This record gives sequence, structure tokens and C-alpha cells, in this order.
Amino acid sequence: MTPVINAGAIFHNATPSQLCELFMDSTQHTAATGAPAKISRKVGGKWSAFGGMILGRNLALVPDRMIVQAWRSSAWKPADPDSILVVQFEKSASGAIVELTHVGVPRYDHKGVTQGWKKYYWKPWKEYLKILRR
Repeated sequence: MTPVINAGAIFHNATPSQLCELFMDSTQHTAATGAPAKISRKVGGKWSAFGGMILGRNLALVPDRMIVQAWRSSAWKPADPDSILVVQFEKSASGAIVELTHVGVPRYDHKGVTQGWKKYYWKPWKEYLKILRR
């Protein structure tokens, strides 16, 4: 089994609700990442992001607090099982924190997925939130 990916970021002047919406609202997800996303808000519902490059289904949803998803890349081998992603949103003194735990990413994509959270989510989210505050 590959190591667990633990990643997260602090977002100043944001709320847990705003961050959760960036993840779960198709329009906001698309705007914040710059790539097409289609996300169900229902447990068991399917989601995809980056034009279908990543996809899965929602396993558990706690509004504004936690998202649990079956998650996979379209580049993974068909025999690879889905990974499990847990994303938590918490209030901080200066805004909000997003923390994630990602389990079961195949070894050959582990480095890319680990780096991808910062490159394709946290950095673009921070830029998007700056634009919204103007």
C-alpha cells in the first residue's frame, strides 16, 4: 500500500462554507480551477473534474464540514481500485483551513497526485478568492 497523502492549506478571510462550496459547486469548482467540473451534491452521486480527468462518487457529505469521495484518475489502470479522499473544512483564527487525507493512490501516480493538490487546488483557490474579494 502506498503512503497516505495528507495535504491542506490555510485560506485567510475565507469560511469553511466558502471552501466547501468551491469543492462541491460545479460552477464555482470550474471557475476556481479553470477546468470543467460536474459534481453531484448527493451521497452516492457521481462527480468529475478537470474535464473528466478525475472522477468518482460521493460516499459521505457533511455540509460545510466534510466530504468523503471515491476518487480516481482517468489515467489509472482499470484494475486499480478507487482511492478514498476525505476533505475537512475548519474555521481558523484568520479564516478557514482545508485538510485532506487521500488513501490508496497507486504508486505510479502518488507523486503527481500529492503535488497536484497544491498546484491544481490550493494555489488556484487562493487566486480565485482574491478576485472575489475585490
